[in-house]
Amino acid sequence: MSEPLPAAADLPMDGVIRVHDADPDRHEAYLIAPAVQNHAANLMALGNGDLGCVWFSGTQEGVADISIWFSRLEKGAEAWSTPTRLSDDLTRSEQNPVLFPTPADELWLLYTAQHAGNQDTAEVRCRISRDDGHSWGPVRTLFPATSRGGVFVRQPVLVLPSGRWLLPVFNCVTTPGKRWVGDRDTSSLMISDDEGRTWREQLVPESTGCVHMNLHLLADGTLLALFRSRWADAIYASRSADEGTTWSVPAATELPNNNSSIQYVTLSDDRLALVYNASSAADAVERRVSLYDEIDDDGLAATPASPTGEEPAAVGGDERTAFWGAPRAPMTLALSADGGHTWPIRRDLEVGDGYCLTNNSRDGLNREFSYPSIQETADGDLHIAFTYHRRVIKYVRVRPEWAARTEGL
Repeated sequence: MSEPLPAAADLPMDGVIRVHDADPDRHEAYLIAPAVQNHAANLMALGNGDLGCVWFSGTQEGVADISIWFSRLEKGAEAWSTPTRLSDDLTRSEQNPVLFPTPADELWLLYTAQHAGNQDTAEVRCRISRDDGHSWGPVRTLFPATSRGGVFVRQPVLVLPSGRWLLPVFNCVTTPGKRWVGDRDTSSLMISDDEGRTWREQLVPESTGCVHMNLHLLADGTLLALFRSRWADAIYASRSADEGTTWSVPAATELPNNNSSIQYVTLSDDRLALVYNASSAADAVERRVSLYDEIDDDGLAATPASPTGEEPAAVGGDERTAFWGAPRAPMTLALSADGGHTWPIRRDLEVGDGYCLTNNSRDGLNREFSYPSIQETADGDLHIAFTYHRRVIKYVRVRPEWAARTEGL
């Protein structure tokens, strides 16, 4: 039987990278936490050789004190820097940051901004740095909310060899007269052929329920997109052979999904490395009505809603409904050598019960491992960051071969 995991309050949240006590091939750190809740990390290799990490932090997702924070691991350093705040809109919850180093040596920060728990009000904002994140320009709105609803980002921008930029977004669509709960969300691709000066939207066909579109270029020149499922059933996949202009209808893969984020990267040897939760609604004994049960229009609800096992009403009577509350654990690293058709090599990075029927970090009830991000650097190391109990961002460094090693486990 494994030892119980330490409570977040007992973790060394100092950013220092340490060798794992029981695994000399694994290095890890807990980044300095600016506030009680820390979530939705994204890693990116910066132009100067540093590694950047952005996430959101504050009281609780949906509350207006949620802001974007940035920490860096300088090249050769053994500790992450004290984080700095990159957004400060006191009227909106600012979430889901993404770093994008452009071919013109600019570093873009993209993130969302919404009112309370209403994702249908979200817009995508942008700031630009010209010194690898040491200083930043003004905030501007890149994509406002549309007539369909809010616009969200989560995954990195992909630049194709042709120079085309591909930015995956998802659309938080509501049913008229009802609050957003995720039942009708769809995915789109924002395409720019002029280095971000103008954009056009490409809808992913039949993508209702498929969000957090994560795409990369494969060795055969095609694009593979993997999706989080609002139905908490499986990771979905779609492919494009024409630089993202058209896409196949998303289809379920062999891997489970729990309506939580995933991320993969193409490695230097053309294999794919994916981090995800190996769980789904089939592993859940309870569910939530929505992500924001505990948030009202003014921020925190006076009395947080209790988790419920009841099925929410279906949209329109027959449509599928988003499943919230499936365990967000384990956190798993998987490798594919056939362009994402199969994932035979899998190893858990973190295990636990993944309890996530509340997003309240103040009471320490959340035990999820979620929203992973992964990068490969030129030295072949895999850098992974993810949410640890909604309290802190955890960083792990391993080699790809670590995923296939099972001796001593």
